[in-house]
Amino acid sequence: MSRITGLANRSLEAYRLRNEMRRRQPPQLRYVERGTGEPTIYYLAPDLDAAVGGIRVIYRHVDALNALGLRARVLHGTSGFRSTWFEHSTPVVYAADAELTGDDVIVVPEWYGPTLDRLPAWIPMVVFNQRAYDTWDFVPYESTPKGSPYAGFGNLKALLTVSRDNADLLEFAFPDVPVHRVRNVIDADIFHAGTATPSRRISFTTTRREREREQLLHVLRSRGVLDGWDVVPIVNRSETEVADIMRDSAIFLSFSDREGFGLPPAEAMACGSYVVGYPGLAGREFFDPAYCAPVAENDLLAFARAVETACASYDDDPLAFSKAGRVASERVLSEYAPERLDGDLVAFFEPLTNRRGIRR
Repeated sequence: MSRITGLANRSLEAYRLRNEMRRRQPPQLRYVERGTGEPTIYYLAPDLDAAVGGIRVIYRHVDALNALGLRARVLHGTSGFRSTWFEHSTPVVYAADAELTGDDVIVVPEWYGPTLDRLPAWIPMVVFNQRAYDTWDFVPYESTPKGSPYAGFGNLKALLTVSRDNADLLEFAFPDVPVHRVRNVIDADIFHAGTATPSRRISFTTTRREREREQLLHVLRSRGVLDGWDVVPIVNRSETEVADIMRDSAIFLSFSDREGFGLPPAEAMACGSYVVGYPGLAGREFFDPAYCAPVAENDLLAFARAVETACASYDDDPLAFSKAGRVASERVLSEYAPERLDGDLVAFFEPLTNRRGIRR
């Protein structure tokens, strides 16, 4: 029976791998010998119209680069596709229409790591690794040179990432590839603190640590901590709706897990919500105990105690409690402002594209 079970498990895993490779197949790209003379930076993006923060970041980079005077485009495989869950006027091109030259640059998400060999070797490539802990997903150790998805690509110029934590990991793992950090942006027009004191609401996103989340809520309910509190999961909401929920939440629970950055807790801080929970490693750069309650990884008891303490503090003095959230908002919006990203992008792409005089 164990032999049959083992065969079934291996067959299931092989099917899963084949299916995943199909999903991560990059589009066919066309090469032309001569272009316009102005290099284009193409950000390849999966054709996925869901609330995925990494895709939002790709669109934001393209907008920022164009505003700085560098020609950039989001590149999708399916003609007519573009993300619709956030407002934008980002220039998008499609594989069937794009004509790439050796002067252009293609920026590829780490999601395509297992299939990088299917991209053309004649175009300079940058891997935009927004979650370093996913780098080796579906990359078999036994059949990959040095266990690395980035080995053997002479056109790979650098790795981009979005946090100090991820940059440290990538630099350690790939000492021969330049690694550059570009800061994420928290859009202050959307994610900002309100003028009123947040209500007796606890909110959280649902994309991480589902079992731990359920356990935590059970523990809190059994102690009566949640009595009278509005507990709101944030699911399938637009950016504006997410910000509205966070802004009216006295407390936001962070279930971050080995993140590339951890946008939800950062956005909650920007909205003035008091964040309690896991920094997810990368979030340590903005989880300051002066204005939030970081919890050690996987420490359910500490998490529950921190939430109970925060709830009690709010009930004692809602106005004083909300001051920490306002401090967090100021700090986060200052550190992750658009002009910080602009500086990071200029420092990276100006030498890579041999362009000067970029607007700053």
